Amino acid sequence: MTSAPLAARLTRVAGPLFFPVTAYGPDGAIDVDAFRAHVRTGVDAGAAAVFACCGTGEFHALTPEEFRLVVAAAVEETAGEVPVVAGAGYGTALAIQYAKLAEDAGADGLLAMPPYLVLADQAGLLSHYAALAAATGLETIVYQRDNAVFTPETVVALAGTPGIIGLKDGYGDLDLMQRIVSAVRTERPGQDFLYFNGLPTAELTGLAYRGIGVTLYSSAVFAFAPDIALAFYRALDSGDDDLAGALLDHFYRPLVELRAKGRGYAVSLVKAAVRLGGLDVGEVRTPLTEPPAAHIEELTEIIARGRALLEKYGQEQCG
Repeated sequence: MTSAPLAARLTRVAGPLFFPVTAYGPDGAIDVDAFRAHVRTGVDAGAAAVFACCGTGEFHALTPEEFRLVVAAAVEETAGEVPVVAGAGYGTALAIQYAKLAEDAGADGLLAMPPYLVLADQAGLLSHYAALAAATGLETIVYQRDNAVFTPETVVALAGTPGIIGLKDGYGDLDLMQRIVSAVRTERPGQDFLYFNGLPTAELTGLAYRGIGVTLYSSAVFAFAPDIALAFYRALDSGDDDLAGALLDHFYRPLVELRAKGRGYAVSLVKAAVRLGGLDVGEVRTPLTEPPAAHIEELTEIIARGRALLEKYGQEQCG
């Protein structure tokens, strides 16, 4: 954990947010060495932050002991170079337990995932996240998706809750997000509240989210192809429409279409791609399943196509 506030460090990021997979050995136990190697690769490649044990990191499949082990490994490997944010979820009591484990492991902040299973009203959701944020000294980002979708009024209240610094949107309703951004801007003028595009392949909607002022995003692609993810980030940031458009058309859209072919592919396909890159991080834990050989072959072709585009546009830019 570093002394600088998480919100300040995330405000000035210059790259995508890295959500590493959790590595397992042949016996199914946590492979700390492989996980640390995965984190180090991402940090060296230019990750702006490491979000450990979140959705891509199979938070749902980890015991509390494993969770603390993995978060601590991320903290030790990054050594303060970039902030480490840990997932926290389930019901309020368990979410607080995970939050305290993350704080004890040295994390800089929390990504508060939706409560388990139940459909709560807005007052209940607000109470849940307020209790979680009050349980530790860690700054908290609330994850909007599935059974945790907020009205603009609730987000205004969340923005005024001590310890809550931002909203990650994995729901994808741009009309709702525009109203949320507008409401917070109107009701809490001058407050720096962070917004993140948290859709499974956020790059595909990057231009749309930028249109409402949301520039921070999580990148699943960064976990297995940081060169492609960074090239797209820089193209988007610099206004290189040719490269951004080519990657969207020939890499990101095909990747999203492949992801749609299997349940749980937002995790298992990413993990398979990490293995294709040469690091054995093991398979996903049940109830997720591994992609079949045909989908692995398609994934291999998509990654190769993305890298060919980088070479093509790099040659063109160099003259």
